[in-house]
Amino acid sequence: MLFALGLGDSIVAVTHECDYPAEAAGKPHLTRSFIPDGLGPAEIDAAVRERTGRGEALYELDEGVLRELEPDLIVTQAVCEVCAVSFDDVRAVAERLPSRPQVISLDPSTIGEVLADVPRLAEAAAVPEAGARLTAEAAARLDRVVAAVESASRPRVAALEWLDPVFVGGHWVPQMVDLAGGEDVLGMPGDRSRTASWDEVTAVRPEVVVAMQCGYDADRAEKETQAYSDTLASLGARVVAVDAAAYFSRPGPRLVEGVELLAHILHPERTPAPLDLERKARFVLGPWGESAPSGRSSSTARPSSASTHSSTTSPSPTGKAP
Repeated sequence: MLFALGLGDSIVAVTHECDYPAEAAGKPHLTRSFIPDGLGPAEIDAAVRERTGRGEALYELDEGVLRELEPDLIVTQAVCEVCAVSFDDVRAVAERLPSRPQVISLDPSTIGEVLADVPRLAEAAAVPEAGARLTAEAAARLDRVVAAVESASRPRVAALEWLDPVFVGGHWVPQMVDLAGGEDVLGMPGDRSRTASWDEVTAVRPEVVVAMQCGYDADRAEKETQAYSDTLASLGARVVAVDAAAYFSRPGPRLVEGVELLAHILHPERTPAPLDLERKARFVLGPWGESAPSGRSSSTARPSSASTHSSTTSPSPTGKAP
């Protein structure tokens, strides 16, 4: 969000998960994860539960680097305790810094709250005009999507942000589905993500399953989703794997792109294909369980008829939101 406000030159550091825009990669990293790389979904879930069960942190904040950088503002989040360094840890470190930085926690549960955080952050960063402009642009884009799908039939959508165990997309995800012209049959707007069984997923009879594994790009999401193709094929739904790290997991301006992407997945005849569609979404299974052509995105495929600022803004988690 800070980069979207035009503050790239003022950002002195980011988390290890901050990967957008490209210039973020050149900033010092303030955090690291204690969850090792290379684990499968069930192993990640087990590792997260084990550490949190022992009361141990999932992330480490580099206080030494932060002290050297002397930030005036630290932006963090408390939406999800497995998504970033805990707010209490960030606040405790900030209180020990000579620069005595202001700490802002962005904790939205809905799209409206995400957009409301933009002017709040912009005010703290002394760029209120940029905040007003970014909010207005985002609202206008969402209005265009809503108008495009207004009279369309609404396919039944299951948004899954983890597959082993199954986690149902929560917080702003159900609202994204609604804005895009779908009916979320598992999640409720503003509610936290929750576990579910495959029997529950089957019972709600989804027409479209969106695999949006928290923190994954489309490549990794597609690969993991294909590993569950037998289970997913039994649902008789179209299955699409998306870049959740960019467009669904993180509460920022790119959620608007996520709504636009969902709208095209659900209503391709009404909404244009986003730029770089194949990088953002992959059709994994067709409407009756058959593989989509080449397992790749199709723009014509349709669902079944039915300052110095230190950024610690919510990185994608190595697990998933609880």
